[in-house]
Amino acid sequence: MEITEYFGNADKEHWLEELGKCEWEAGKLLYSLLKNGTAEQFLGNDPKILMMTDGDRLACFCTLAEKDDIPDCELSPWIGFVYTFPEYRGRHLAGELIRYAEKQAAEAGYDTTHISTCHTGLYEKYGYTFSETRKDIQGCDSRIYTKSMKLPKNGSE
Repeated sequence: MEITEYFGNADKEHWLEELGKCEWEAGKLLYSLLKNGTAEQFLGNDPKILMMTDGDRLACFCTLAEKDDIPDCELSPWIGFVYTFPEYRGRHLAGELIRYAEKQAAEAGYDTTHISTCHTGLYEKYGYTFSETRKDIQGCDSRIYTKSMKLPKNGSE
């Protein structure tokens, strides 16, 4: 397994095709944003699409972005679109990818990361704490989770 970033990858067409295999509605939205070239309009400046790959197959993905599905929000950055394909579930890949995204955020100088979700009890196991409920872009209640990203003083894990 290897972690790579979509925009920095030489074979974007292949990875977009792999992403297109996702049957989850949010995954379909991300695919559409990338296919139409509108990812930055939704996710903000310089979004990262982090992918855990298994050879030429996409196992898991998430975003690390300035914005997510909570409109007019001052919080940033967001880890979003967290998804593991069914055949790769049970291997803790999403947790590994979330930790990678958190490290990227910390190295970029952020003190916290945020996750917007309708799930309860999913992100707490990764150290996230519920902070509030806000309306998402569809007008539905979304739970906002936050985690401190302060690196140890020596910069290592």
